Amino acid sequence: MPHLPEEIAPPSPPKHSWLGDFGKLAIANILSNLMVPLSGLIDTAFLGHLADIRHLAGVALATVVFNIIYWSFGFLRMGTTGLIAQTAGRSDPGEQWRTAMRALAIALALGIGLLLLQTPIRQLGFLILQADSSVIAAGESFYQGRIWGAPAVLVNYVLLGWLLGRGQGRQVMVLAAVANGSNILLDYGFIVRLGWASYGAGLATALSQYAALLVGLGCLRSQLWPQPSWRRGLWQPAALTKVLRLNGDIMVRTWALLLSFSLFTHLSALIGTEVLAVNTLLLQALMLVSYLLDGIAFATEAYAGKFRGQGHSSALRQLALVGGTVSLAGGLGTAALFISFPIGLFGLLSDHQELLVQLPQYVFWLLPVLGFGSVAFMLDGFFLGLSAGKLLRNATVIATVVGFIPGAIAAYQTRNSHLLWLAMACFMAMRALTLSYGLRQQLREDRLSCP
Repeated sequence: MPHLPEEIAPPSPPKHSWLGDFGKLAIANILSNLMVPLSGLIDTAFLGHLADIRHLAGVALATVVFNIIYWSFGFLRMGTTGLIAQTAGRSDPGEQWRTAMRALAIALALGIGLLLLQTPIRQLGFLILQADSSVIAAGESFYQGRIWGAPAVLVNYVLLGWLLGRGQGRQVMVLAAVANGSNILLDYGFIVRLGWASYGAGLATALSQYAALLVGLGCLRSQLWPQPSWRRGLWQPAALTKVLRLNGDIMVRTWALLLSFSLFTHLSALIGTEVLAVNTLLLQALMLVSYLLDGIAFATEAYAGKFRGQGHSSALRQLALVGGTVSLAGGLGTAALFISFPIGLFGLLSDHQELLVQLPQYVFWLLPVLGFGSVAFMLDGFFLGLSAGKLLRNATVIATVVGFIPGAIAAYQTRNSHLLWLAMACFMAMRALTLSYGLRQQLREDRLSCP
């Protein structure tokens, strides 16, 4: 197989020699990830400057539905990355191809299924959510535009997992640039020029995913076109069982995350439309920073899988220390930035003064949420690289049940948005603590197993 310069280089680096390549991959992932929320931020900015805030609030509710739909299938990306990274570490191109083909087949089938079930999914989703009828109508319009991108979204998850697992940051940047560049252009055309408001924002997002899909398939075909012999064992029962078990654990982990974030948005709506709008702006900031931190987590994920595939357990301890330090600094630093300049930064997303004047009393919650969250994001990536789905599942379920739900109940009973943010902070803290305990156990086992 010809040498691919951007692929994670094989075997056994001396101590710390991998740090330079890790840093380059993390920076490339951060830049590409920061492009992803640009489309959502542009949606928010376009809709937030319309005269009626129901469009902004409606898209927030519809985003809950899409988070449930798409995040539920996040295992297509997460499971693919770890397995591809491990096969790359073992220098096994045949298994890389088989892993990708299994995931692509599952993604395409699930995407078509979502299109066929789009009406009952919409009806059920907006039946559960509660808000003013005008807000629900705006949310349904966004949904009807965005749902047509479902097959492309799920296949793109696999393509992203393939590229991340092979450590190909520049190709990831290209896919993100295509998706988000086209989304911004389409947003302008549909929302500003044609006046399609919520529906236009949803349709722009859907069409941009197909643009990225075409580019991603081109990358896959050019990098590794399979030989006939590689097709043997494609549907081997043992391999499929391993993939399905891993995907099931990751799905449960994702549902626990979704439950917490969905309840957060739902309870914000019950407290009031203005509270929902304010919390939507804060969540946009949280999501923006999480994409930055995910760039570090993705690099950690790729190298954790690589080191596991090569059998270099000692490097995993170094990786966790470096990834955790950089991620924590990024989380606390960006939180401090939003706390220091709340009106100026959030004013880019909305010019509704009744919302902006409320932000200073809530923005400080970003410090504990992002502080604990930064550690949790990195450890998520670390254990995904090791394909430790059971640990991720258990840690997130515990964080939801013990960390988030008690505070959420108190917030609902008192209609207090501060208690709602306290619940989110406790959720992130519990994730960080449980995953840190898992890291300690993992490193101890690896040390004892070393000859």
